[in-house]
Amino acid sequence: MHVLFRLLLLLATAGKRPKLSMFETSSVPMRALITDIDVAGHINNGMYFSLFDLGRFDLMVRAGVWDVMKKNKWTPVVQAETITFRKSVVFNQKFTQETRILGMDEKCIYFEQRMVADGEIYVQATMATRLLSKKGPVSNEEILAMMGVEVPADLVLPDWVARWREDTALPGARKPAPHLWL
Repeated sequence: MHVLFRLLLLLATAGKRPKLSMFETSSVPMRALITDIDVAGHINNGMYFSLFDLGRFDLMVRAGVWDVMKKNKWTPVVQAETITFRKSVVFNQKFTQETRILGMDEKCIYFEQRMVADGEIYVQATMATRLLSKKGPVSNEEILAMMGVEVPADLVLPDWVARWREDTALPGARKPAPHLWL
């Protein structure tokens, strides 16, 4: 992870911030550091994904999911992600990183994440994530049961997200995926 020291700081301080439900929005204040930017003076497109990792960790810690994950030795993984850029976050600029669960399907938990400055969305991303155990993927039903929560009735995965995931999915790891340009 490119932002290891930020992650350690976040893990150390997230417990002191207000608790959240896993279905609430996490907001993490940030500043664009010299290590985040590229030669154009703005946050590098790849760095956004590393910074978004921090937002998901903040939500997991503050909602108690992180403790359940550690107890069960589950590992979070991203299966797919898409990002849209509107404005550049530049060196030393303050912004917040907003993270919320967008919805769930039979396999994935989907996050919407945003970089927000001056009340405006600069960057928005959608992530398809899973939790893995030594036995394989952990079902969303098991995650919800271990957390003692139910999916809110108004949390419905947008149709475009389901289509995006279906249209971009690769075969599972146990199936062949030959390298052929079509």
